[in-house]
Amino acid sequence: MTTAFVTGLRAPRDAVLVGERTAEMLHIRAQVLEAWDAIRIDVSPSETVRAVKIRALEELYPEAPSAEDFVVKLHGFEILDESVSLAGAGVKNGSILLIADRRRRPVS
Repeated sequence: MTTAFVTGLRAPRDAVLVGERTAEMLHIRAQVLEAWDAIRIDVSPSETVRAVKIRALEELYPEAPSAEDFVVKLHGFEILDESVSLAGAGVKNGSILLIADRRRRPVS
């Protein structure tokens, strides 16, 4: 079995499972800018973008005010409809989802 390149990248923990384990699991990475950290995620392609965002925020930025204050980007573009499945959004094995605050804030 081949593993995605993303599974070899720096991440402090083992991969987190989002949803049910299926035969066609995706191995992706979610990076939360405000936490300055990333996490590996094993997820079904039918799981929603919102489910991955919420799980990543729970793991990496639990003090986040609200998940609605964050956007998810793939290849630099915001995924506008987070209720769409990962496959529908174009997420593939090895993709990196960037989760960032909707409003940019100055560094303090």
